[in-house]
Amino acid sequence: MPSRSRFVALQFSRLVALLPFLFLGLGEAFAAAGHDHLPQSAEEVAKPFGIPITNSMIMVWVVALGIIILCRLATKKMQLVPSGLQNLVEWLVESLFNFFAGIMGEHLARRSFWFFATSFILILCCNWAGLIPGVGTIGLTAENAPAGDQFRPFFRGANADLNLTMAMSVTFFGLWFYWAFTEIGPKNFFAHIFAPKGDFGKLMLVLMVPLFLFVGVIEVISIAVRPVALMFRLYGNVYAGENMLETLMIMDKVPDYLKWLPALPFYFLELLVGLIQALVFVLLCAVFTKLMCEHHDEDHEESGHAEPDPEPAAGSSAANS
Repeated sequence: MPSRSRFVALQFSRLVALLPFLFLGLGEAFAAAGHDHLPQSAEEVAKPFGIPITNSMIMVWVVALGIIILCRLATKKMQLVPSGLQNLVEWLVESLFNFFAGIMGEHLARRSFWFFATSFILILCCNWAGLIPGVGTIGLTAENAPAGDQFRPFFRGANADLNLTMAMSVTFFGLWFYWAFTEIGPKNFFAHIFAPKGDFGKLMLVLMVPLFLFVGVIEVISIAVRPVALMFRLYGNVYAGENMLETLMIMDKVPDYLKWLPALPFYFLELLVGLIQALVFVLLCAVFTKLMCEHHDEDHEESGHAEPDPEPAAGSSAANS
């Protein structure tokens, strides 16, 4: 264990020593290329067979390829007692599963873990990959382009593109409806939204039905707003962070060899923001799923705990005989 700690400390010290040189090169790239401001939408870098390819799409492909290669390397030689990369990946998967099981229950966590864990890892890796020096600064200068949009970088932060965050949000809510219908059924789904909650007398029930119908309409609006809130929250935070870093690195009154310095404290802040935004996205998705499916999940757990009861009874009867 001490040797591993010394190794981690050594690698971290090398990274810290390398960061100023990376930012130095990044600042020079900005000055040399005449980099424009970060646009709100991804920029097209190629169009093979009439299909537009944007720099955020390339970024997602690179990150996904890296994750796939990492998983293949970690599972290439599986061992009963994991070590090295396999140990790291198993720790990550187990920690994420325990995290979601603590929120949703083990039954729902097993059904939805594949989506939540994949979304968290992809969002986190995309957020951090967008901070690598060269992303947004290596590209080509397009001739005959309008002023302010002449530089086209090859890479762009993936979650700084609203198309990706919208795709993930819409995909989740499609799965959310599927999980809800299969867990509690269509009848209980609509009853959860519109039906009165609690026991009421006949007269009180007649008075409460219009109120709960009104509350149900508000709940429908809330459900419709959720994917919009999810996609804009992730996109807005990531885009704002990258835009802030780029603005700090192209300040006019800072010498070229020091352009990395103003953004350095915010760079480490963005590492934390990238982790928090990935966690918030999947946490809200898990909570939304739990709130709709919680009644069925409680029944499932109660029935699961009730099955072992006959065994002690049989044992006690044998003892009495």
